[in-house]
Amino acid sequence: MKYTPDQYILWEKGIFNLNLTLVYTWAVMIFIILLSVIVTRKLSSGKKISKLQNLLEAIVDGIDTQVRDMSENNVQHLMPLAGTLFIFILVSNLISLIPGVIAPTASMSTTAALAIFVFISMMFYGMKKKGILGYFKKYLKPMPFLLPLNIISDISGNFALAVRLYGNMMSGVVISAVMLKIMFLAWGFPVFIQLLGLISAVIQAYIFSVLAMIFIISAESD
Repeated sequence: MKYTPDQYILWEKGIFNLNLTLVYTWAVMIFIILLSVIVTRKLSSGKKISKLQNLLEAIVDGIDTQVRDMSENNVQHLMPLAGTLFIFILVSNLISLIPGVIAPTASMSTTAALAIFVFISMMFYGMKKKGILGYFKKYLKPMPFLLPLNIISDISGNFALAVRLYGNMMSGVVISAVMLKIMFLAWGFPVFIQLLGLISAVIQAYIFSVLAMIFIISAESD
């Protein structure tokens, strides 16, 4: 059995290939864009607010509050980034609940891309606030000879983000596959697996987003 979407090659031409990781990732992005357009096209500022708008506002407010609580400084500008990361990873994780679908976050290429994005965001926001020289001076603290270790620390921290998300999602895929093979032993297994998958999807999206924001906030304040 194939446990990662990278193993399903749909089209191959030389070094370029189209696998299910790319298909599912683009499907998630298109779904989020379409959903955003649908739920925001009839927003109301009056007394009558739809249930969908109430839910949307609760999610946005929750993300905004979480980001604000991470630092004493004003970090509201990071809220769109935090929200985008959380929603993308959450939806990517949740599609694994659809029978026959493997989450793109169960691919190391997807989680590595997300980690690289966080690393670039760290440098962008850090240099935007402190300037290029001001940002890179942090690698010389507290002593210049620690420069290599400080660089390795930043890289390894983002690498750990990728491995953590990949490991947790991949383990979920493997466990689900094993459980489904023996589900004839108990009719409650499929429901139990789905429940665990739902909880894991939310937790992993939350952990990745929070850690990413901690890294970026740290880059701004160091």
